[in-house]
This record gives sequence, structure tokens and C-alpha cells, in this order.
Amino acid sequence: MPPDSSLARPRVLRPALAVFAALSLVTGLLYPLATTALARLAFAHQAAGSPVQSGETTVGSALIGQSFTSPRYFWGRPSATAERPYNAQASGGSNLGPRNPDLARLAGERAVALRQADPGNAAPIPVDLVAASGSGLDPHISVAGARYQAPRVARERGLPTDEVEQLIAAHTERPFIGILGEPVVNVLQLNLALDRLPRP
Repeated sequence: MPPDSSLARPRVLRPALAVFAALSLVTGLLYPLATTALARLAFAHQAAGSPVQSGETTVGSALIGQSFTSPRYFWGRPSATAERPYNAQASGGSNLGPRNPDLARLAGERAVALRQADPGNAAPIPVDLVAASGSGLDPHISVAGARYQAPRVARERGLPTDEVEQLIAAHTERPFIGILGEPVVNVLQLNLALDRLPRP
């Protein structure tokens, strides 16, 4: 005689619901609370979004670039995010392949803008100043990219170029454990340091 399915159903359903409730509690509540608490204790600055302060005001994040267009400031890496540059809600690159003519056209336009902003600078333009990053949010430029712009920034601010070069060196971030990556400069922090310099 076949077993009564109406009697077997509660014996199967009850443990399944108990496991579902336990896993929901552990993975949906306890684990996120534990990792959030650990992050806030061990990495409070990073967990808060790595904010950058100017006095008492939060002016940005060390992890997300900003658009600077004035010749008095260092310019960051081009951003290809949708709607506006450095749009954190639409992170992404241009997705232009190496054979796409638009890639060369955009790089050429960016190079022209750099030359127009500093006509006397005949140095080669570092590639990171004309090529957008994969995320579109890169807050850093290469040391070469910062040094290329130093004469323009120094001239616009009436500063000695050596002083601007020293500022670049002071804000150069070294590779992790000395070998992973390349030295880079955070553009927002460098520009804030520029604004803190005494006016000539």
C-alpha cells in the first residue's frame, strides 16, 4: 500500500523551512553585519569610501577621479563613462578596439587640447593623458603624465617649475610592496596640495 503523501509532506517541508531560515539568517544578516563591522574596525577609512578632505569638507574620494579643465590644475586621465566624466554610476571604458578609427581620433583630439594648453611644451605626451582607462574612474596618472603638465601648472600659478616637481614627488604613490604596479600620482590630492601652497 503506498504511503500517505499527506503525512510525508510535513516531514519534508519542516526541515527544508528550518534550513532556509537558518541560512537566510547566517548569510543574509549575520555574515554581512560581521564583515561590515570588521571592515569599519580594521579599515575605517577605506570602508567609508576613502574620502578626501579639504578642511572640514569632503571634496571627493581617493578612488574616483574628477574632471579638472582649468590650466591651473593637473588634468586626470580621460574618462569615457556615460553621461558625464567620472560617473561612478556608469563605470566603464569606451570599448573601442585598436582598429577603431574613433580611438585614434579621440586620442588625437586630447593631444591637441594638451598642446593648445601648453604650446611651448614639445615633450612627448604620455599615453595615459590621451587614453581612457577601463573603468573610466581612474583617479591616478603616471608620474610622467604629471611631469608633462608641471610646466603649464607652474606658469599658470606663477610658481617655479622645481617647486611643482617637488610637489609631484611628494605625492607619488609607490608600488605595493615595491614591485606590484607602477608609481602613480593621485590627481585630486595633488591639486589640493597645489591650492594649499602660499600664493606668490
